[in-house]
Amino acid sequence: MFKRIALFLATNLAVLVLLGIVLTILQNVFGISLGDNGTLLMFAAVFGFGGSFISLMISKWSAKRATGMQLIENPKSELEQWLVSTVRRQADKAGIKMPEVGIYDAPEINAFATGPSRNNSLVAVSTGLLRSMTRDEAEAVLGHEISHVANGDMVTMTLVQGVMNTFVIFLSRKIGGIINGDSRGLGYFATIMALDILFGLFASVITMWFSRHREYRADAGGAALAGKDKMIAALQRLAQNHGQSSLPTEIAAFGISGSLKSGLASLLMSHPPLEVRIQALRDAP
Repeated sequence: MFKRIALFLATNLAVLVLLGIVLTILQNVFGISLGDNGTLLMFAAVFGFGGSFISLMISKWSAKRATGMQLIENPKSELEQWLVSTVRRQADKAGIKMPEVGIYDAPEINAFATGPSRNNSLVAVSTGLLRSMTRDEAEAVLGHEISHVANGDMVTMTLVQGVMNTFVIFLSRKIGGIINGDSRGLGYFATIMALDILFGLFASVITMWFSRHREYRADAGGAALAGKDKMIAALQRLAQNHGQSSLPTEIAAFGISGSLKSGLASLLMSHPPLEVRIQALRDAP
């Protein structure tokens, strides 16, 4: 658990620190003045949103490489045919273009959706899911992932991350300037790096709150596409077989389930606890 928390934090904070180094080089080496609030905010937005949108644009490519998945282009078995036809039926019902469909080798029950837009997406399931779930349960999981695509969750999370990155970069430099005055030496550089890490941690908490919120919407969407009882049964199956996710960090937030955390670490959960999600579905009209 702590390894995944550390990896998640390290990934996000490393991006912010790298952006900070680039901005500092532009300011100190090339003499680009960022003293004006408007100029600083513009540069912060360019760098803050730039990385997020690049990640979004290459999300399908990176997910394929990271998981080593096999795309189903020409179904070779009855199971693959069922997967493709189920995704196509749900995509039509949700009003989106047919996503690419893939299977990746992993022992846990999991699935994810990614892609730069509603009409350019990818839905993938693990071999563990196909072995351990009934067709009804798997149908609900696919509905959950299709709902992520239909809700535009990948774009929404990119925008949220971009806003968070922008304000981290902006505030760390404004406060760093106040602390160090006109000095732009090593002390200033160390200050803004420390502030990047501190504010980046708070930004991660906010981003993960948005991530947890969208899971409830995707569960509701899965219930609408496959049936409420099937969605509840799928989450109950996940609860019975919940284990450590092997999904890479950059796409773990888009899986059907996430790692369990407790205490303050729960603020960095990308998914609400399964029992809470199940109860939310039961309480829904």
